[in-house]
Amino acid sequence: MQHTWRWFGPSDPIGLDEIRQAGATGIVTALHEIPIGETWPRAAIRERQQQIEAAGLSWSVVESVPVHEAIKLGLPAAEHYLDNYRRTLANLGACGIDTVCYNFMPVLDWTRTDLAWPLPEGGTALRFEQAAFAAFDLYLLERPGAAADYTAAERDAARAHVERLDDDARQRLIETIIAGLPGSDAHYGLAELRQALAAYRDVDAERLRANLAAFLRAVVPAAEEAGVRLAIHPDDPPRPLLGLPRVVSTADDAAYVLDSVPSPANGLTFCTGSYGVRADNDLVAMAERFAPRIHFAHLRATRRETDGSSFHEAGHLTGDVDMVGVIAALVREERRRQRDGGARLPLRPDHGHHLLDDLERDTRPGYPLIGRLKGLAELRGVEAAVQHWIP
Repeated sequence: MQHTWRWFGPSDPIGLDEIRQAGATGIVTALHEIPIGETWPRAAIRERQQQIEAAGLSWSVVESVPVHEAIKLGLPAAEHYLDNYRRTLANLGACGIDTVCYNFMPVLDWTRTDLAWPLPEGGTALRFEQAAFAAFDLYLLERPGAAADYTAAERDAARAHVERLDDDARQRLIETIIAGLPGSDAHYGLAELRQALAAYRDVDAERLRANLAAFLRAVVPAAEEAGVRLAIHPDDPPRPLLGLPRVVSTADDAAYVLDSVPSPANGLTFCTGSYGVRADNDLVAMAERFAPRIHFAHLRATRRETDGSSFHEAGHLTGDVDMVGVIAALVREERRRQRDGGARLPLRPDHGHHLLDDLERDTRPGYPLIGRLKGLAELRGVEAAVQHWIP
């Protein structure tokens, strides 16, 4: 498999030379400076690609070409943004970039309540704490109807949590949850978030699924023509949040996506950390079932906590994920592709722990140098062992 690394462009404090030293050969990046919904110009794509290639690396995966909210909502304005999306895919394909990761999460991308949770052995990790999130939803955002989404025990825990927070801690919690997307300067304030949530008042899971299927019908033919493979990232966390539906959380959801437009250009980003938050997702079975349509793999592990809803980013090999089993399934799939003349499967470590001098470097939350280097080394070791013992 091709070992890749997420790089946030020229402003990333981790340089391309360091990534190459880490052993990665492929770069996963995007033109984060272009507003969501605008077309990526071919010249801008080529300029970034040449910068990556000059460092001895290849631009292997785009992560992400974001989907505009008008498309998710199914608004009349969606057609304009679909046109732009199709043009972006054409421009990427013309530059030889053939894999695009995206997601269909409404309003918020991946969500955590703590970006630097202290680990028992040292270092810090990303964490989602249910009581903290409920405290934000009920008492800081004050979302109408939010109480109905939580049990009595969760509401009690949320009240106890918010009562322990001083003003600074409340502000940190707000900023952690709604500060924006990785790699983007876009962000919400509480008022803007309330407005964004209100737009989804009449959008349930069935309607959001229909809008996702409509998006795929509109863009997959363009991806096919451009020679580009689309790879949808699962919801993170894989369940409804803030009254918003989430429709890429389970094996059934993944099957719906693939069945909506049965094309090799319509595939999955198999994120073991996101799918792994749910105990009812059998990741090895999913990797085996969907293998031909997995175009990209995020190999990370989360650890579910005792309340059943909270979780944190565990070590890449020490969480709830059967990483050996998943990698074995992916290796078998890549061998099949090689026999059939197909492309290599790109993988990358994700959401690493901040370790040692990671704490002194202003990297994006979840994207340190040493923590991800450790994760990549572990994954490479597992893959090497699997390659040895699989017939």
